[in-house]
Amino acid sequence: MPDDHHITPATMRAVTLPRFGGAEVLEIAERPWPQPVDDEVLVRVHAASVNPVDYKIRRGGYPFVTPEMLPVTMGRDLAGTIETMGTRAHNMLSHGDRVFAFIAFDRGAQAEYAIVKSVELVAMPASLDFAEAAAVPLAAMTAWQGLFDHGELRPGQSVLIQGGAGGVGHLAVQLAKAKGARVLTTVRGADVAYARELGADVVIDRERERFEEAGEVDLVLDLAGGEVQVRSVAVVKPGGALVSAIAIKDEAGAAARARGVRVPQRWMATPNAAQLGEVADLIDAGKVRPTVARTYPMEEASAAHAALEAGGVRGKIVLTV
Repeated sequence: MPDDHHITPATMRAVTLPRFGGAEVLEIAERPWPQPVDDEVLVRVHAASVNPVDYKIRRGGYPFVTPEMLPVTMGRDLAGTIETMGTRAHNMLSHGDRVFAFIAFDRGAQAEYAIVKSVELVAMPASLDFAEAAAVPLAAMTAWQGLFDHGELRPGQSVLIQGGAGGVGHLAVQLAKAKGARVLTTVRGADVAYARELGADVVIDRERERFEEAGEVDLVLDLAGGEVQVRSVAVVKPGGALVSAIAIKDEAGAAARARGVRVPQRWMATPNAAQLGEVADLIDAGKVRPTVARTYPMEEASAAHAALEAGGVRGKIVLTV
């Protein structure tokens, strides 16, 4: 008879979306126990973050999750420990190692266990706990790819980050600063001191000041959209770029073309273990630190969604598993 240690349960608990709707539709449900094959790694999840993409999916307005795909397990990033590995999962990590990852849409992170591709995960920063580490991957990749891949930000240049206290924004401020840029950011009045602590060179209270008065910049990273996106074009130097995590409005696109401002079209952050590893190094070097606004147990995923949707969150909301 096999040792009980080697017997795996048939199911696990996960935050699932059975139908589109408000935060109340989320359920904690039993899902099949995942088995890693080939280059896959089974991770015992200790924490998983909640991101705006989660509630966009839940509302039914996200094109990559359609009604016929439901029910789905929620979540795109996690921190945990390696449980088992597929036969082709080659890396320097092994059973029990602490890892974090940003995973693709075909799997969910808000569960007791998750399948992660070996090319998606890296060792967790030694200086972080699981909740802090879970706050990093998706937000950091959105910030990194927006700033450096699409924005082409270089040392010595200037960047205005619209919304520098949120999940992506607070990491973008620190990453841009760590890479030698001059950083301006807009935040609500209550977050002015916090943004200064993050290292921003110029902090603009969006409730009392107009960011146009702060001068021109090489890049705007727009995390706000709407009117702010349209107004942002005017502060980008001709030849510079406006990179937005929100779809570009026609008015903003037309203004950018007229001004000679480069505007990458709709893009989406993608898993990139090499970039996440660079972020991990910056974290352990003390140059970047994630902020966890609040943690919720996985069973309170609906409350976590509602809190993020309500806005005004400083940093990230994280589920503990």
